[in-house]
Amino acid sequence: MMSPTLHVPGQDQIRRAPKVLLHDHLDGGLRPGTIVDLARESGYEGLPETEPDKLGIWFREAADSGSLERYLETFAHTCAVMQTREALVRVAAECAEDLAADGVVYAEVRYAPEQHLEAGLTLEEVVEAVNEGFREGESRARRDGNRIRVGALLTAMRHAARSLEIAELANRYRDQGVAGFDIAGAEAGFPPTRHLDAFEYLKRENNHFTIHAGEAFGLPSIWQALQWCGADRLGHGVRIIDDIEVSDDGGVKLGRLASYVRDKRIPLELCPTSNLQTGAAASYAEHPIGLLRKLHFRATVNTDNRLMSGTSMSREFEKLTETFGYTLDDMQWFTVNAMKSAFIPFDERLAMINDVIKPGYAELKSEWLFEQTAATSVSSASVS
Repeated sequence: MMSPTLHVPGQDQIRRAPKVLLHDHLDGGLRPGTIVDLARESGYEGLPETEPDKLGIWFREAADSGSLERYLETFAHTCAVMQTREALVRVAAECAEDLAADGVVYAEVRYAPEQHLEAGLTLEEVVEAVNEGFREGESRARRDGNRIRVGALLTAMRHAARSLEIAELANRYRDQGVAGFDIAGAEAGFPPTRHLDAFEYLKRENNHFTIHAGEAFGLPSIWQALQWCGADRLGHGVRIIDDIEVSDDGGVKLGRLASYVRDKRIPLELCPTSNLQTGAAASYAEHPIGLLRKLHFRATVNTDNRLMSGTSMSREFEKLTETFGYTLDDMQWFTVNAMKSAFIPFDERLAMINDVIKPGYAELKSEWLFEQTAATSVSSASVS
């Protein structure tokens, strides 16, 4: 009999498995070498390190504070070098290229256009530059034998007052590569209800939006995002665990909000490594994703900020398989969840699931089956 533990995928299989990413920040995923190049070209002198490897380490250590506010401070350096059209095109192209090389077949990458205006670009020029970069990155990926489709999410900063303007921008570019809208930034003191006009506008336009909620703050943030604002997805949403009670005998009781989130199949954009850095979870083993998976919430796996967290989609799944013993079936479950929750039309989501994701996992599972059959045959021959 084949041991079920052998179903746990190794690093190579995880990397080759089709993956879907819904929560990734463009300004949180730059290559350290690109930051150094762009800083030199723009004359930015604020970098704490100018050697790429050391700079990458600095970002990870600075983000490893356990505080969301401190974590967010690291973005001052990446945004500083993303102020020209050329820089935005390069960063976006490399983002698509890097994700594709990691096995991501569909991604929604978010950024705040209002944070890239210091050198004189308009909001429209920012969006067009990033879109150009994503298309260039998709093209490079195809030349390398990889496939990826990238959509943009336009983010408004929750401490600022431009959310309606950014929502209108997202709506204007919805058929030109922009998949939806988001708000981000420190949660405490900046509730999503401050931006109701933006959300009401998007709902009237039948457009999609996600809201950062339930990361540093708690259940009130999630409740407001859903019941006041009408979010399609929850950016993080990890604190929904506060509305789930686990008894000593293993019994589970869901509160009304947690039941609503599960019953309505509201997607949770969970980012395990990032959650550890910001203090939303103490360890991978204690991360709520384990329980949320068992309870069949619409949980998805994401990177948040690949540079700050020193991570990738493959690394996130490696940590989860090491911690929870997840198999290729579990990986496929998370991936299909994410694809179902993407902000593209239903028929396109279905095609990605049926024509790309399921066949990709079927091939990986067949590899495992043939490897085990071969190993069993060799073992039998040696015994005889």
